[in-house]
Amino acid sequence: MKALGLPRGDWLLVLSGGTLVALAYPPFHLILPTFICLIPAVRLISDGMDDSRPLRRHLVQGFWFGLLANGLVLYWIVSALWHLTPLALLGYLGAITVLALYASGVFALSGWVTRRTGVSLVLTFPVFWLVADWAIGHQGDIRFPWLGLGTSLTAFPTLVQIADLIGARGLTFLLAAANAALALAWIGWHRDRRRAIRGVACVVVGVLLAALYGVVRERTLETRSLGLVSVLQPNVPYQEKWEGSGADVFRRTLDMAYEAAKPQPMLIAWPEAAVPGYLLHPRWSSWEDAITLLGRVGRIPQIVGALHVTDAGAPTEERYNAAFFFDGLGRVDSSRIYLKQYLVPITERVPFVNPRWFDARFFGGFATGHDRPVYETGPGRFGVLICFESAFEDLSRGYRRSGANFLVNITNDMWFGRSAGPHQHAAHLVMRAIENRVGIARAANTGVSEFVDPLGRVYHTTELETEAVVTGEVLTTDGLPLYVRLGDWVPLVCMLTGVGLVAFAATRPR
Repeated sequence: MKALGLPRGDWLLVLSGGTLVALAYPPFHLILPTFICLIPAVRLISDGMDDSRPLRRHLVQGFWFGLLANGLVLYWIVSALWHLTPLALLGYLGAITVLALYASGVFALSGWVTRRTGVSLVLTFPVFWLVADWAIGHQGDIRFPWLGLGTSLTAFPTLVQIADLIGARGLTFLLAAANAALALAWIGWHRDRRRAIRGVACVVVGVLLAALYGVVRERTLETRSLGLVSVLQPNVPYQEKWEGSGADVFRRTLDMAYEAAKPQPMLIAWPEAAVPGYLLHPRWSSWEDAITLLGRVGRIPQIVGALHVTDAGAPTEERYNAAFFFDGLGRVDSSRIYLKQYLVPITERVPFVNPRWFDARFFGGFATGHDRPVYETGPGRFGVLICFESAFEDLSRGYRRSGANFLVNITNDMWFGRSAGPHQHAAHLVMRAIENRVGIARAANTGVSEFVDPLGRVYHTTELETEAVVTGEVLTTDGLPLYVRLGDWVPLVCMLTGVGLVAFAATRPR
């Protein structure tokens, strides 16, 4: 463990930084920590440059900073996986270790490039921080883009309206740069106070400009109503859902759907895996018939979360976490079932192994879908996000580009219990709404169910672990914002900049 040792002053900065990161995210969601939580990280890198072995120290600093920060934010992974395997603790430790290694790389590259070139940490640190943030969301079967720093401001939507230009990751870059500027102002206060004051002033002006943009967008963005959507929150616990035939669970949820039909909404959204079985399978045909009857009686389309199987019993059998669209006549098109594309590592798909080795209903055996159907309700067209697909910006953006003018997120957050998990999970939708300027309806088995308007404002929010039927108006906008047209252009610029900085540093004399 000597190789992972740090000076006492470094440990204090690691502890303070990790704690501030946790305070920036739900359930605390404090605004000040967002702007100062990475100051200790930049101070660590700056102090490490005076070490006789700066690269080793930066690697160790970043590892412990990343391990503590992610360990505090993601503690709920243990409770979420405990229902499935006693190895939950190992899964949690593995996840935060991988994230800590990314942080270690950010510290090392930022320090190395700054030492070799003299380029300020105000540039190198946010560039490499964002490159790591992007890579975490694109690492194959273990991609996990959970709560970039920009998402920490979702409780203050006025400050994040600029996401319709630069996306959530663009906000992450700006916040990392602001933290770096404040850190260097702190470090250099006694040497050059004027320069330090200029750094702080730049951050203040930047925040004020973002707030001004937000106020203008909130006052000028034209929204229009698409109609009413009803979401179901049956609050079914894990044991009840998957033990036994599931008939009682289905009947209870169906009764809620009939209640939801009374206001004549344009759509009823059942949560993820609301039907505890494989729809369109002969064994559960009576359940399909019951959903069809409701659609015909009320002339109301429904989106229903359930499991799906293809080539049942054959060697080519595949099982999916799916969403089935029943139109206003109760019909379901088997060729347009939405099959979940981004699967939760471990719980839905064990990384890098054959999913047929596992039981999809309980653990790790789902296959990956590919198509992204956009469904028509009459007043509006929508795309479906299942569970943590809300964290993947490209899926929502793809729906918007394909003509969707609102989104439906169906999820089953019972795994989280009353931890910070459900609140962190729901926060992603604020960013998706602003990036794409669409309304979103969210149906969660145990909560949080809610609606989000195109300005990221949340309404009709339910309490956790309560049964609820909520009907709300869904809003949208006309026209595509810059972010939808260009996509994640800020990370692309940062990656090119990062490559240039590394190349430049490599050519400099030692």
